[in-house]
Amino acid sequence: MYDLRPTIRTERVSVVVNGRTISVPAGSSAAAAVLTAGSPLIRKTPVTGAPRLPYCMMGVCFDCLATIDGVPNQQSCMVEVVEGMEIAVQEGPRMPPGANENEN
Repeated sequence: MYDLRPTIRTERVSVVVNGRTISVPAGSSAAAAVLTAGSPLIRKTPVTGAPRLPYCMMGVCFDCLATIDGVPNQQSCMVEVVEGMEIAVQEGPRMPPGANENEN
């Protein structure tokens, strides 16, 4: 028989969201950390600069793209937080892996 009772996680980790250190439950997604921090945005659209926050929380919509530990274009809803992780606003358009943003 399966135990269907929810597991309550008591462990916490500290992460940095847009320069602010917060504590979140271990196992949370980076997107959940952004929402927990009360951040007004996680990325800006490349054309108009409109603010976006995580939307679907399951990897479908790509509204949660963020720079995580210096790596841009991370789907933050699919990344589990780790101690000391740095999550920052995604600026500008997504670039293909290996592309140099300064090339013409």
